Amino acid sequence: MPKDTGIGASSKRREDVRFLTGKGRYTDDINVAGQAHVVFLRSDMAHGRINSIDTADAAAMPGVIRVFTGADFEGVGTIPCGWQVTDRHGEPMQEPPHPILAQGKVRHVGDPYAAVVAETAAQARDAAEAIVADIEELTPVIDMKAALADGAPKVHDDLKNNLCYDWGFVEENKAAVDEAFQNAAHVTTLELVNNRLVANPMEPRVAVGDYAAHDDSSTLYTTSQNPHVIRLLMGAFVLGIPEHKLRVVAPDVGGGFGTKIFHYAEEAFCTFAAKAIQRPVKWTSTRGEAFMSDAHGRDHVSKIELALDADHNFTALRTETYANMGAYLSTFAPSIPTWLHGTLMAGNYKTPLVYVNVKAVFTNTVPVDAYRGAGRPEATFQLERVVDKAARELGVDPVELRRKNFITEFPYQTPVAVEYDTGDYNATMDKLLELIDRDGFEARRKESEARGKLRGLGLNCYIEACGIAPSQLVGQLGARAGLYESATVRVNATGGLVVMTGSHSHGQGHETSFAQVVSDMIGIPEDQVEIVHGDTANTPMGMGTYGSRSLAVGGSAIVKATDKIIAKAKKIAAHLMEASPDDVELKDGAFTVAGTDKSVAWGDVTLAAYVPHNYPLEDIEPGLEETAFYDPNNFTYPSGAYACEVEVDPETGKVDVISFAAADDFGNVVNPMIVEGQVHGGVAQGIGQALLENCAYDENGQLLSASYMDYAMPRAHDVPMIKVDHSCQTPCTHNPLGVKGCGEAGAIGSPPSVVNAVIDALQSAGHDVTHIDMPLTPPRVWAAMNGANATGGGGTAHGRSVGAGDTATH
Repeated sequence: MPKDTGIGASSKRREDVRFLTGKGRYTDDINVAGQAHVVFLRSDMAHGRINSIDTADAAAMPGVIRVFTGADFEGVGTIPCGWQVTDRHGEPMQEPPHPILAQGKVRHVGDPYAAVVAETAAQARDAAEAIVADIEELTPVIDMKAALADGAPKVHDDLKNNLCYDWGFVEENKAAVDEAFQNAAHVTTLELVNNRLVANPMEPRVAVGDYAAHDDSSTLYTTSQNPHVIRLLMGAFVLGIPEHKLRVVAPDVGGGFGTKIFHYAEEAFCTFAAKAIQRPVKWTSTRGEAFMSDAHGRDHVSKIELALDADHNFTALRTETYANMGAYLSTFAPSIPTWLHGTLMAGNYKTPLVYVNVKAVFTNTVPVDAYRGAGRPEATFQLERVVDKAARELGVDPVELRRKNFITEFPYQTPVAVEYDTGDYNATMDKLLELIDRDGFEARRKESEARGKLRGLGLNCYIEACGIAPSQLVGQLGARAGLYESATVRVNATGGLVVMTGSHSHGQGHETSFAQVVSDMIGIPEDQVEIVHGDTANTPMGMGTYGSRSLAVGGSAIVKATDKIIAKAKKIAAHLMEASPDDVELKDGAFTVAGTDKSVAWGDVTLAAYVPHNYPLEDIEPGLEETAFYDPNNFTYPSGAYACEVEVDPETGKVDVISFAAADDFGNVVNPMIVEGQVHGGVAQGIGQALLENCAYDENGQLLSASYMDYAMPRAHDVPMIKVDHSCQTPCTHNPLGVKGCGEAGAIGSPPSVVNAVIDALQSAGHDVTHIDMPLTPPRVWAAMNGANATGGGGTAHGRSVGAGDTATH
């Protein structure tokens, strides 16, 4: 029977009451008395040398308080990168400065080079238009391979070239991998593009800086997934503000998807300017600004090769990827195509040899960083597309080829450093086949053909590494911060309690699921547990929320702190019942002495903790409050199998997703309803990437998809009803809850499912098409079916491939 409360119950999200009734408190709702407003003047060219900026007319306009340029930030720190990658030759990556306002050059469309602070946003906008800038246009580099050519214009003049790093992993495997390919009975090769995406959370970014002269302290209100990290980066490395003098508050945040992890120039500017003008300064991004200032996602060009023996066993995997960094290094950008991508190239398979090469490239485009899944979707897409293509080349069932190569014994040490602790890939595949009625597919295909449509079925598997850890390991890999999490549990005298967590919620339902965990441990109603997050003044130092780490890392810290609370409460209860603490048990909100009828209620014990008239002070301190930090000793490894059925209109190339099923292994599940919602959201984003979304630049570096008129977001009719199952559970062995991450799975497993389904539909009608690059727009699919001239994205010896270079896509 389903549980009604605690771990395993589908408790309704308590935070939805305020969100659905308009009572949420977002950063733009915060208005500080006396605040001014800032508008940034952003470059309209991709690459240019700043000769001069004349701000005199702007400064004289009504309401203008001050105009800032890059010159005002001489001597101020630049936006730091939080991860350093060492390349395959042992050299550290090239790491250029990222000024708050451009200095010397502008490096992408949207790069801010001046800012106007005025009484109103309208006055600031008017004044910004009066700034006269002499910017000499330079030749931009947009294409990654062209950016690495000899003599290519340099994005940063003080760097050797546009190569950030040339990373090889595992470098000592390279010779053995090459030999395996020479000896292979069959090799499948695929070239593909993982298209650039714009995150587009519902709430655009906002920053409000405030300065208090009486104690020389600063406060930043911001739309952030990790306020403590912003405080650390901005305070220590940019503005030189001691942490005890800097408060960062991230209130309700309307979605993040990775793009709100990073420290942005606008946050530092508002904090700096507030002190400079001795008034609060507020900035609210427009949607147009978001397209050219928020970090983008993905943007990889890859070649992947799979070697198989005569019995169809995978013997080696080899990849080469060009990863776009954009014009500057965003906070976690270097780690995405390396340690969050290369370490997942084994996938669900026991391939003994893997070699991954990644060339990270600077271009005159918006910086690229983590987007939902962050490296794992890129790895899964490559791997699951090449496995599907291999099955077609060999004429074998794609499910059976996968099963033959599944890892079946755990723990399993992969050839790419990580060790999977648990999993059952056959079980999730079995569940998926049950969900989709594969045996009935041919009948459904014939029914579609009768209506003039081509029907295809695509399947794939995925594995994810999330809850990134441990700090000691990631430090060796280049992380410049720890990746632990923290919690403080404060019990009130009347028995209710407050949990202060370093995690941050921006749609994940923390206020509900974290309360379920504590409620279950103590045996008190969930409404007696309050969750506090998002304010560095009220919560212990934590790393925030991203990478599906909330329960696995943040929840584990809460468990550890609650364990400390229970241990102390048992001592108090033992004293009250004149028993040994070792004999005291806590269940359903009451303490009992084993084997007796002695009992004392939770509330009586908590009251005694704060009214210590009746226990020995030399043994027990008054009060009931504990803090814990949790640093996991491994990733968690959720996995699953996904399937998609599509119909393709052969007249237009339009693809409709008819059905979708997801069978996931998330370990133990705290709130099934929240998990199902997370999968739904991820799948919708994956379908968006596969069929609709594409962030495109022209050869001059102009952003062609800079609004919703040109950037196609998925709508309700693009997403079918989704069958979600998470009954296949292999609990994580190294966190106290046995949980794995669930927030990114849908976005990892869905893109290859959709593409595999479209290829299946086309091949069923006799079209010799082996690959089409995302997004599979109607013109691109039509071109593939009709033999239109196609360039880019991966022509192979085994059929035609249609890619991002097609004129048919424009």
